[in-house]
Amino acid sequence: MSDSNAPALERGLKNRHIQMIALGGAIGTGLFYGSAKSIALVGPAILLAYLLGGMVIYLIMSMMGEMSTHEPVAGAFSHFSYKYWGEFPGFLAGWNYWFLYILVSMAELSVIGLYLQEWFGLTPWITSLVTLVIITSVNLLSIRIYGEFEFWFAFIKVFAIVLLIGLGLYLIGKDSLLGNTGTESMVSLSNLWRLEGGFMPFGIKEFLLSLVIVMFSFGGTELIGITAAEADDPKTSIPKAIRQVIWRILLFYVLSIAVIMVLVPWNEIGEQGSPFVVIFQKMGLGVITLSNGSEISIPAVFFGLVVFTAAISVYNSGIYSNGRMLYGLAEQGNAPKVFMKLNCNRAPFIGILFSSFCTLIAVVVNFLIPDGAFMHIMSV
Repeated sequence: MSDSNAPALERGLKNRHIQMIALGGAIGTGLFYGSAKSIALVGPAILLAYLLGGMVIYLIMSMMGEMSTHEPVAGAFSHFSYKYWGEFPGFLAGWNYWFLYILVSMAELSVIGLYLQEWFGLTPWITSLVTLVIITSVNLLSIRIYGEFEFWFAFIKVFAIVLLIGLGLYLIGKDSLLGNTGTESMVSLSNLWRLEGGFMPFGIKEFLLSLVIVMFSFGGTELIGITAAEADDPKTSIPKAIRQVIWRILLFYVLSIAVIMVLVPWNEIGEQGSPFVVIFQKMGLGVITLSNGSEISIPAVFFGLVVFTAAISVYNSGIYSNGRMLYGLAEQGNAPKVFMKLNCNRAPFIGILFSSFCTLIAVVVNFLIPDGAFMHIMSV
C-alpha cells in the first residue's frame, strides 16, 4: 500500500515539457524509417490506418488523462490497475512496462554506438557506456533539468519533420504552378487512388495487419501519464497536453506520409531506408563532393543525425520512466521499498540507478559481439 508519509517527487514539469516529452516519444524511427515498410504493406490506405489508430489512442489517452488529473501519481496506468483491478494487475502492468523499456533502452544504446562508430570510428561499447553515464547523470538531477534536456532533443525531431513537410508542400506547389500535370509528372494528388488497386490495393486483411505497425508507432504517448506525478499543475497541463499532442502526432504522421505519396507513386518508394529521401532527391540534394575529393550524402547525414538524436531521446525517456515506474511499484508494495528513496534533487535515484545498471547489459553485448549487438538485443 502507498505510504502517506512517503517522500514526494518534485513537481517541476511545465506543459511545454510534457508535450515535447510525449511528442518526442511518439515521433522517431517509426516515422522516419518504419513508414516505408508501412506504405509498401498497405499502400495509400496507411493514411486511414493512422487516422483510425490515432482515434483509438486519443480515447485511451483521454481516459488515462482523466484518471491522472484526478489522481496524479507515479506509476500511472500501473497504479490504476493496482487500485481498481487488484495487486497482480498492477504488478503485471508495471513490471511489464519496466522490462519493455529496459529492452528498448538497450537497443537505443546499441544504435548510438553504431552511429558513432560509423561517423568517427569510435568503439561501440565505449560510446554506449559514456552515453549511459551521461544520461543517467542527467536523470539524477532536478526534474526541471531533465525536462529541458528532453524538450530540446524532442524539438530537433519535431523541427526535422516540420521541415520535411514544408519542403514537400513547396515541391508540390512548385510543380502545380509550373503546370506539370501531364503523364510525365509523377507529382499528383491522384497518386493516392489512381494506381492499380486504388486506395486500398491489398484489401482489408493487409489494412488490419498494418494497424499493428501503426499502434507501435504511437508508443511513447503514455509518457504523459508517467509525468503526471511531476507536473507543476496536473489538473491543467495533463488534459491540455493530451488534447494538443494527439492531433499534432496525427498531423505529423498523416500529412508527412501523404506528402511523400503525392510526390512519388507509393509503389515506387521501396521498403528500405527512409521514404523522406524522396524530398531531398526532388530538391536536388544528393551527394556533394568536398574540396578534398570525399563525398557526403546529404540525406544520409540528415537522417543519421535525426535518428541519433532520437536514440538519445528515447534512452533518456526510458531511464526516466523506469525510475518513476519502480517508484510507483514500490508505493503499491509490488517492488522493494528501497525504490522509493529520493536524492537531494527529489529524483528516485535507486530506481534510476537500478534501471541504468540493467541497460549496462547492452554495453557488455556491444563489447562481446560489436558487429551483431543490435540485432541480438532486438531479437529478445
